[in-house]
Amino acid sequence: MRGLGLPYRHPAVLIGTFFGVGLVPFAPGTFGSLAALPVAWLLREFARREGLALAWAILFAAGWWASSRIVESSRQNDPQSIVIDEVTAEWLLLLAVPQSLIAYCLAFVFFRIFDIVKPPPARWIEKNVSGGLGVMLDDGIAAGYAFAVLMVIFFIDRASGVLF
Repeated sequence: MRGLGLPYRHPAVLIGTFFGVGLVPFAPGTFGSLAALPVAWLLREFARREGLALAWAILFAAGWWASSRIVESSRQNDPQSIVIDEVTAEWLLLLAVPQSLIAYCLAFVFFRIFDIVKPPPARWIEKNVSGGLGVMLDDGIAAGYAFAVLMVIFFIDRASGVLF
């Protein structure tokens, strides 16, 4: 992994790597998405959905800033160690699902699939929107695709009552 161009104690690195999670040597995006789950659960448990929504908005803005700083200092378009985009996208998705173990697991799996595959326009955004905003937006698109799949699953479940 190439350097980030900033010291590890820099606030942009701490935020961008979600406090070091993105520095794992393999699959940092997966680890970032996993790390998002218990934090979101606790936020919803103690601050309800509104608390998670507020935390998402603050973290998205901070992540945009941090990603911009890291992209600029590292001279890399989207360093793998930036995982704040996965965290905020996962949180956005978790705002829309029930707070249950199965819903969180499904959200994680479908988000990771769409984040890795990057269907249009996510791939186009990744390649054509530069800076921190581009880093943050393509994962938001992946969350949107995961949301669509989950809504179909939830719709089917309402008829059967098997999962939720």
